[in-house]
Amino acid sequence: MAQDDFRRAIPRTDALLAEPAVAEASAALGHTVVRGVIRQIQDQARRGDIAPTKVLDHVIAALNTTRSSSLTPVLNGTGVLIHTNLGRAPLSKAAQSAVSDAAGYVDLEMDLDTGVRSRRATALRQALLEAVPAAQDALVVNNCAAALLLVSTALGANGPMVISRGELIEIGAGFRLPELMGSAGTELVEIGATNRTHLADYAAALQEPVGAVLKMHPSNYVVRGFTAEVSTTELAKLCAEKQVPLVVDIGSGLLAPEPLLPNEPDFSTALADGADLVLASGDKLLGGPQAGIILGCKELIGHLARHPIARAVRADKLTIAALEATVRAGTSPIKEALHTDLDALRSRTEKLGAALNVPVVEHDGRVGGGGGVEVPLPGVALKLPEALAQPLRTGTPAILTRVKDGACLLDLRCIEEEYDEQICAILSDALNQLD
Repeated sequence: MAQDDFRRAIPRTDALLAEPAVAEASAALGHTVVRGVIRQIQDQARRGDIAPTKVLDHVIAALNTTRSSSLTPVLNGTGVLIHTNLGRAPLSKAAQSAVSDAAGYVDLEMDLDTGVRSRRATALRQALLEAVPAAQDALVVNNCAAALLLVSTALGANGPMVISRGELIEIGAGFRLPELMGSAGTELVEIGATNRTHLADYAAALQEPVGAVLKMHPSNYVVRGFTAEVSTTELAKLCAEKQVPLVVDIGSGLLAPEPLLPNEPDFSTALADGADLVLASGDKLLGGPQAGIILGCKELIGHLARHPIARAVRADKLTIAALEATVRAGTSPIKEALHTDLDALRSRTEKLGAALNVPVVEHDGRVGGGGGVEVPLPGVALKLPEALAQPLRTGTPAILTRVKDGACLLDLRCIEEEYDEQICAILSDALNQLD
């Protein structure tokens, strides 16, 4: 390399790593990630794309936009509260803090007073039992499908599971719950018809030995017209007479009735109506992390907890911490978005619309995630040119909108007000680039 070669002026890696801003980023992102960013910038300088004197500035700028994970934070402007493609429920500040606390060593299975091993997730179990007094015991696994797999395997060993044909549901990505149960070797006895199942159908099936009766909430569709189904209360009486466990999968995880969603089942009501076990997801209307929650009969939950499958599907410490914090807080971003003050939402949206000179239109939000099916959440949205959807989606921060009827609709229901000023600046710049 010639003495006057400009590449000699490119800062060395060790010198860049010693810079305070780079050292701080290294502590947050990891040494390997930061070294990789430095090499990329140095290579650009060697090619002559940037001046050697600007290498440090470019490294710092690149590190400011580098994340330790490939997952991209997104502002949800769709008006869909539980957006499966966006990771379902966002965690509350309390739950985020709990996850941070649990990231290191914690007393997950140790009694610090005695120094001996203790039961896993004791505090979470207590929080769930306090929130749902009708439950005798609680067990948490890694998602609701895992809860169903565990129940099917453990109870299905005693005989087939009885289920109505109208509840043989398929959820997202072609995932069919009957196939899940079948994969566990569980035999299903299908009764009734797609649109009508009667108590007599269950009674006929229970003439033979069965492992359990399973009642599934069809959370992501509605059957209308000439229909009939058996209530949990009626079914519980029959199952009690026949000494057969009744398992109810309520889906979206409400702990108690929600007035805005009168047709959405909840743990408290299902247990009060006589269900022996109730299953639900933690990351839907409960507003917590992905988890499968099982509440109900102490004896049955003890049986599930001792089954070998329970070890394979158990929840990790981060899930346990986040779920406990969510249950104890009694609220979540999902609950707050569901109960959004319409006047406040309209005021925020109209303020942005006036600043940007774009119209505000009526827009119904949705619960999403299989909850509150066909229940509109009245609201408003900014009506933007459809061409903005892609640049907003790929910008920083990423903003996901809804494209409908040739327009890009931005609903602020699921976006905290603290972002409004930033969103206004982003939209202003995007609109100017269209002109």
